[in-house]
Amino acid sequence: MEWKILNNIKWLGHAGFLIKANQKVICIDPYEIVDYDKADIILITHSHYDHCSVPDINKIRTPSTIFFTEKESAKSLSGDVRVVKPGDNLSVSGIEIEVVPAYNTNKAFHPKTNNWLGFVITIENEKIYHAGDTDLISEMGSFPVDIALLPVSGTYVMTSDEAVEAVKRIKPKAAIPMHYGSIVGSVNDAVKFKKALEGFCEVSILER
Repeated sequence: MEWKILNNIKWLGHAGFLIKANQKVICIDPYEIVDYDKADIILITHSHYDHCSVPDINKIRTPSTIFFTEKESAKSLSGDVRVVKPGDNLSVSGIEIEVVPAYNTNKAFHPKTNNWLGFVITIENEKIYHAGDTDLISEMGSFPVDIALLPVSGTYVMTSDEAVEAVKRIKPKAAIPMHYGSIVGSVNDAVKFKKALEGFCEVSILER
């Protein structure tokens, strides 16, 4: 089945996505982007250079762009920068955004104490979950989402096998693998993820 909002989701590479909705453009974690639109809203999950990339942000920002991010990333940004934390619920331009946790459970790159971010964005009554840099975490079972954007490359985030378990916990209608093909991981991780979920969940491997 083709969920209508999938047509409005563009993978920018790595963990970056562009979503068009309500005549607005939302961008999440742009990094080494080559094809992009100016963004009305930019969401930054955490301060690592491949997520809070100021040169890439400057390519897509406008004087009226609104940023939502955590406190460390906010120090690198200027303009309408709004610091948020897991548990916050936001509404901007008719778009609802729930801020959720993202952290490692068996490695030290993304400590839970940092309060780094994932986002659940509600557009046209469909919920899109961008997991951020995370492992398989207990909170995922409480995210009722339609489309899950999940890291699959391992090393710093979930492996593809762990991302499969995340899908089984979240139970989305569709999933899109991310966080591969740049710093770590390859399309093989995405393909493995998709094959493991055949018959359980629609998986779209997007081209950059």
